[in-house]
Amino acid sequence: MPKVTILPHTELCPEGKVIENAPEGQTICDLLLDHDIEIDHACEKSCACTTCHVIVRQGFDSLEEPSEIEEDLLDQAWGLEAESRLSCQAKVADEDLVVEIPKYTINHAREHH
Repeated sequence: MPKVTILPHTELCPEGKVIENAPEGQTICDLLLDHDIEIDHACEKSCACTTCHVIVRQGFDSLEEPSEIEEDLLDQAWGLEAESRLSCQAKVADEDLVVEIPKYTINHAREHH
């Protein structure tokens, strides 16, 4: 099972985090939420917004190709990079990942539940 390293993020994960034995097939979004990293997911993980945008710094090529819908949405994401994915769509595969949560999302006014 792969290891997923989350790079430090000022608000969500100041120290960064290493998640050992990440289950293959789980989305990065669910993995983060399961480990108390409260990444935004305004559309409830239905691939309808960009608030869960992440940048996969290592292991990007192990992920399944993004759908056209995901690619269209990513075009609207703040700080888009070649390794950008929507974490609600990108599923852990068989390689270790290094994931960066961008400093900003389009959803600047975060909702607190």
